[in-house]
Amino acid sequence: MAKAKEMEKITDTLNKQVANFSVLYMKLHHYHWYVKGENFFTLHVKFEELYKEASLHLDTIAERMLAVGAKPAATLKEHLEMASVEEASDSESAASEMVEALVDDFDTICKELTEGITAAEDSDDQPTADLFIAIRTSLEKHKWMLKAYLG
Repeated sequence: MAKAKEMEKITDTLNKQVANFSVLYMKLHHYHWYVKGENFFTLHVKFEELYKEASLHLDTIAERMLAVGAKPAATLKEHLEMASVEEASDSESAASEMVEALVDDFDTICKELTEGITAAEDSDDQPTADLFIAIRTSLEKHKWMLKAYLG
């Protein structure tokens, strides 16, 4: 099992993803509520699908932390401070801007998950590596689809 310093790096990565998925969950809700235009029906449903998935990732990552004796951040203040992704803003008012922001967020999270996969594998923490791989695989598929939507 991982040494203390290695476990701290894995825990930090897990906690950053708890924060990211918490912020992403609210951002996706914002987009779900405020998307407008000719693609409303398509994106309204897609954003709901994505915030439901974000909620599952958030819970799974936090439960993994608890299983290994770590303590996930559990306040919005902590999540906003720790997250790599930013909350929604009014500057993303067009549907295409919302989709572009999500592509960027998914790209950021995928890069961080890749680092987490390496750290977990180096520490013989296969369950955490597998968790990160599964989430990254899903986000990469969503990223591809959103890019296709943008043309």
